[in-house]
Amino acid sequence: MDFDTINRMSANEFVRCFGGVFEHSPWVAEHAFAARPFADIDRLHAAMVAVVRSAPREEQIALLNAHPDLAGREAEEGTMTDASVAEQSSAGLDALSAGEVARIAELNVRYRARHGFPFIIAVRHYTKAGIFHEFERRLHESSDIELATALRQVFAITRMRLERLCASRQGVEA
Repeated sequence: MDFDTINRMSANEFVRCFGGVFEHSPWVAEHAFAARPFADIDRLHAAMVAVVRSAPREEQIALLNAHPDLAGREAEEGTMTDASVAEQSSAGLDALSAGEVARIAELNVRYRARHGFPFIIAVRHYTKAGIFHEFERRLHESSDIELATALRQVFAITRMRLERLCASRQGVEA
């Protein structure tokens, strides 16, 4: 999808197209729309990131809480977004052993109890072993550090989602 097309979208079209980039948080796209025109994907993503960065802490935490636990209940029930399913399966989180499932479930509970939001990691940047390592390491960080880290991870995830979305739209329009 070219940026001339994106810049000509109505607010509703823009939110329909980009509202799912940030997990269950179309408000990010709604607010980023005002930053048009976008010269490129870098500027579009930067506008979306700026919306999240300028949001009150409570909204940032709500955005984090919109994400599923890694290999958690949503994965078991099949209720994750297609993007989350693809991301988690890319790191092998859809094929965990019984011991790994139990371990990640324990880590999810401990992390959420300590920090008040789910552990978020750009799984496409890590191996399964690396994910477990980061989970263990980050469990012991302060919640302020983890909020900043989780948001950086969300920004990495959403950048990849945005690139895939624009590339897939390009193929549709070509």
